[in-house]
Amino acid sequence: MVKVEDEIISIEEVPAYICDDCGEAYFTPEVSRKIDVVMKKFHQGKLLARPIPAGEVELTI
Repeated sequence: MVKVEDEIISIEEVPAYICDDCGEAYFTPEVSRKIDVVMKKFHQGKLLARPIPAGEVELTI
C-alpha cells in the first residue's frame, strides 16, 4: 500500500523477500520496475483501479 497525496493505492500479489530480523520487504529489480510502471500509470490517470475501503490511523508514542 502506498499513500499518494490523499489517495491510497494497493498493489496485490507482489513477490518480496522479507527480512527475518526486521520484517522489511525487499523486491527484485524486475518487481521494482513493474511497481514503478504501475505508479507512473496511476500518477498519469491511466490506471483503472477499483475502490477499496481504508481507514487511516496515526501512531502516537
